[in-house]
Amino acid sequence: MGILRRLSRWMGKQDHMTHIVAGNTAPGFSLKALDNKEYSLNTLLERGPVVAAFFKISCPVCQFTFPFLERLYKRYGGDPVTFLGISQDDPRSTSKFAKEFGITFPFLIDDENGYVVSNAYGLTNVPTIFLIDTGGTVTVSSMGFDKKGLETIAAHLAERKKISLAPLFRPDEVVPANKPG
Repeated sequence: MGILRRLSRWMGKQDHMTHIVAGNTAPGFSLKALDNKEYSLNTLLERGPVVAAFFKISCPVCQFTFPFLERLYKRYGGDPVTFLGISQDDPRSTSKFAKEFGITFPFLIDDENGYVVSNAYGLTNVPTIFLIDTGGTVTVSSMGFDKKGLETIAAHLAERKKISLAPLFRPDEVVPANKPG
């Protein structure tokens, strides 16, 4: 991130580090997964909401965040909710990341054409996580590790699936409120 952008953020002149915030329409995309299956946001939204989590494998905050996303996926994922990890790395490295951190939801690759999707979303930091509703509107936009953002996604998905909201974090875990990406 450029020095002027950091300074303006530090001074409170800039509210967001992504161009896509809650209430915006999510840009459509179509990317290939690790298994070469093509995923189209518009097609997925016909079935239900999408949780799209952008990341880089070398990012320590991404490594911290993704196991919690896996918990969300195990509780609230599946029909009609789709979880996607959108990697800014090559397929081989991304596959290793998925195995190392026990992630079972699909990973898409955004590094093959110059981060086209990440750039369309205006990303400056990872992880950045979006909950996109069936109309294509971003309901939650969360950057870095944000405990409240993940809990808000969980609440939306529990309501959507008409199931009880389960705690995302265990009482024995020391989990910070946030970690910048």
